[in-house]
Amino acid sequence: MSQLDWGGVDFREVCQNFYDGIHISDGEGRVLFVNRAYTRITGIQPEEVVGRRVQDIEEEGILYEGSVTGRVIQERQRVSSVATIFKKVNQAMLVTGTPVFDEDGKLRLVVCNTRDVSDLKRMERELQSVKEESQRAHNELAYLRGLQAEGQTLFYHSAAMKATMELVSTVAGTDVTVLITGESGTGKELIANEIYQRSTRKGRPFIKVNCAAIPEELLESELFGYESGAFTGAKQAGKTGMFELADTGVILLDEIGELSLPLQTKLLRVIQERELIRLGSTKSVKLDLRVIAATNKNLREEVRNGRFREDLYYHLNVVPIDLRPLRERKEDIPLLVQKFCEVFQKKYGKSVTVSQEGIGLLMEYHWPGNIRELENLMERLVVTSSSGSINRGAIFQALNPGGMPFPDLKAGGQTLKSQLQAFEREIVLHTLEQEGSLRKAAKVLGVDHSTLVKKIHGYQTES
Repeated sequence: MSQLDWGGVDFREVCQNFYDGIHISDGEGRVLFVNRAYTRITGIQPEEVVGRRVQDIEEEGILYEGSVTGRVIQERQRVSSVATIFKKVNQAMLVTGTPVFDEDGKLRLVVCNTRDVSDLKRMERELQSVKEESQRAHNELAYLRGLQAEGQTLFYHSAAMKATMELVSTVAGTDVTVLITGESGTGKELIANEIYQRSTRKGRPFIKVNCAAIPEELLESELFGYESGAFTGAKQAGKTGMFELADTGVILLDEIGELSLPLQTKLLRVIQERELIRLGSTKSVKLDLRVIAATNKNLREEVRNGRFREDLYYHLNVVPIDLRPLRERKEDIPLLVQKFCEVFQKKYGKSVTVSQEGIGLLMEYHWPGNIRELENLMERLVVTSSSGSINRGAIFQALNPGGMPFPDLKAGGQTLKSQLQAFEREIVLHTLEQEGSLRKAAKVLGVDHSTLVKKIHGYQTES
């Protein structure tokens, strides 16, 4: 057989490098060539078949049965069959025969491709394993995304929070950029979770970045990613940044007021163009994501002081959501106390209630740490409670571990007299709560009953 027109390369050299077994016969079924893979798969040596007619070989019943060459010659079309190779302990092979015609339509060759069925089964098992692993990874990713978005349920009675949640409902289904502002502990991340959970991007990536928690020298690479060799210590394979990880989903940039001016410039490009350039690269990466930003800083003041870019501020502040501090929505406190108690009772296996007098004290407190401070306080009170009831005295002591009265000294007007009056008030109300009657409380305090009545009346008038 002469060379084919493949740049002078003999077809035998090409076929010898195939992974599949190749078996070539002429138009009458006489074997012309088998490659090394054919011998590896079947165990049949070339000298056992080359130069012989396929029909004769099969009739001997020594090497194989189920050849397709005869059928291809007869039907003049491609034929596939499962052949049994006796040298491989009756191991089945998948054989596909293809006819090759000359210019006059005469059958010139029959080329058979032979593959070990066990290879196919192995590949099928591997494919199934890959599918199962992919499904497990998908399930784990969905679970982790759920955890990422999971937060405390929002409980509220106040008009301020009702208005906030109405705004959340309005914007959640859009892709508008949202800027959430408020003091530390007011629940900015919970609002971001609500927006994500109600959005059309729910179930897609939800990446949270605390801009204040990542060192300045690492933040750029964490946000934008980098290519191999972008800087000393960079991973050889490079790294995907947070923005790319959030592609098709949502990214929360918490404490965005902590970004340096150079990073603000790069962030502006991402928000404007929805694209970024990795460190060490010149190629733009297109992004499809929604941006939510949060801060406890007054960004308008930061802009005036030259610490925050004005154009970035306006791009972020498309829909502002300002969370009021807990001291300005104290009507939410009783409900929050109830819900926190339920959570921590279940967590620690305890049954605890908070007295009405205790709730009253919580309503009077200034709450510089807002809801986070209230949550932490309730966990501590539930854990340390031994009586099953949390009274005003226990709360007062928890709020004042140093023994100082709790009124907010920074609020102004806190003279020595007013502080002493506040401390006296706590002693009186705590004693009354413990004793259960005015007469018993007056006896414990060493004052006349009438004096105590006047003081209690004065406290009620103040509140």
